[in-house]
Amino acid sequence: MTLALPLALRRSLVFAWLLLLLLLALVLGVALGAVALSPGEVVRALLGWEENPIVTQLRLPRVLGGMLVGAALGVAGAAFQGLFRNPLADPYLMGSASGAAFAVTLFAALLGGLSPAFAQHAVFQHLPLSATFFGFLGALLATLLTLVLAGGVARTHELVLAGVVVGSVLTGATTYLMMQDADRVRAVFAYTLGNLAFLGWPSVRALALIFLLALPPLLLLGRALNALQLGEETARSLGLPLEALKLTLLLSASLLTAGAVAQAGIIGFVGLVAPHALRRLLGEDYRLLLPASALGGAVLLALADLLARTLTRPAELPVGVVTTLLGGPFFLYLMWRRRGWA
Repeated sequence: MTLALPLALRRSLVFAWLLLLLLLALVLGVALGAVALSPGEVVRALLGWEENPIVTQLRLPRVLGGMLVGAALGVAGAAFQGLFRNPLADPYLMGSASGAAFAVTLFAALLGGLSPAFAQHAVFQHLPLSATFFGFLGALLATLLTLVLAGGVARTHELVLAGVVVGSVLTGATTYLMMQDADRVRAVFAYTLGNLAFLGWPSVRALALIFLLALPPLLLLGRALNALQLGEETARSLGLPLEALKLTLLLSASLLTAGAVAQAGIIGFVGLVAPHALRRLLGEDYRLLLPASALGGAVLLALADLLARTLTRPAELPVGVVTTLLGGPFFLYLMWRRRGWA
């Protein structure tokens, strides 16, 4: 029914619904968990009228941090889909996530041989910027390696293939590092699956800083991405510096991906599902699709984390498992439609 509305009104409604869902996800994420809280308790704690460490020190930073991770993956996914003109592209396409995960795992291993501090994410609670720096360095090196193997940013198809190879090799190297401490491999494996359980206020501040650095360049390139959808030759004829444009997109999206992976591990499908779903409602205008994908990714991951915390409580699932279970069928549906079966 929404699709029958005028385009401008439909776009306004989509953003209004995203903001409403974001607020709802925030309230539910803080209220629900192993110990349920009433809406009154949540509101009083958020307004500072009542001291409640469960809200202010545990759930609120986790929910806000999860939203920032989801927003980073959502907008990075939209950028990659626009760059490669492929709705199946996601933030991990260039091997950047595997590079970030390898660097963070190596960072923790060098600090203490994958000690219990790593299992509890104490490294990230006390040194979030350092962990993110190593994650970004790994993501950047993986991206540059992909560019070298592909022969540059101009060869789009080769970039995809090279990214798959680089990601596979780095994933194998990460597994090797984890296996050096078999007693704690379960905790490290939970990290690689994606986990928001230990996000704290330092993580929120680190993610917010990364977002402020990487998001503005992507938003400013929305019009250029629109031109790129017409084809590289057309975009070049309009005077766009395509190589510089692609490099800026890759670096900005890699920084967002690195920050998300460094703080929460590898969380799949958020960067695929959010931009593609919103594209059906907003169209191909990347000036709108990029910020909408950030909001959509934040909502999607916040709700997925809520499911991860409540489905098996008092225990909880890694949120990456939930997003994979939800995103896998969606990915198959996209492939089904692209092959003309529907």
